[in-house]
Amino acid sequence: MTLDAISLIEEIRSCTVCESELAAGPRPTVQFSDRSRLVIVGQAPGSRVHASGIPWDDKSGDRLREWTGLSRAEFYDPDKVALVPMGFCYPGRGRSGDLPPRRECAPLWHARVFGLLSDVRLTLLVGGYAQAHYHRARRARRSLTETVRDFRTCGDGLFPLPHPSWRSTIWMRRNPWFESDVLPALRATVRAALA
Repeated sequence: MTLDAISLIEEIRSCTVCESELAAGPRPTVQFSDRSRLVIVGQAPGSRVHASGIPWDDKSGDRLREWTGLSRAEFYDPDKVALVPMGFCYPGRGRSGDLPPRRECAPLWHARVFGLLSDVRLTLLVGGYAQAHYHRARRARRSLTETVRDFRTCGDGLFPLPHPSWRSTIWMRRNPWFESDVLPALRATVRAALA
């Protein structure tokens, strides 16, 4: 890993820009190396990730690893996988679940992180926030379901996914094509990106 990447990771992890807005306090979680080939852009850490300081260290992460076919060792190898959320800190709890990612993070950090990644072959856009930010079709007001179903039309090395929270179980039951069509393609695309 280059000194620039190490320096940026340290800078992100010490960020306190949103401190006054975070009930649990700031604890930015991120993982990348200048050699990362797969980027996973998620939403924001949950309370368990906030406690551990390890990105995707919860049931959603278990499900995402299952979807992608990545082992824990592969997933947490920054030379293979960059984990870059839309919001780097746990935003806190709202009425119906976690609050949305803080809006300050992506404009503050994403361009700098992506500017250091020299060999990105695939970017997974996990959830509506990542898709709205990085995928033009989502900005055209397509639903998450339509965007995921039409994953082959994303182009530009992008692959949209629903968020792998417990709520996706209900969504998957309503959309059986996700398991039969999308997941095999996802696993093959992930393997090709890491080859």
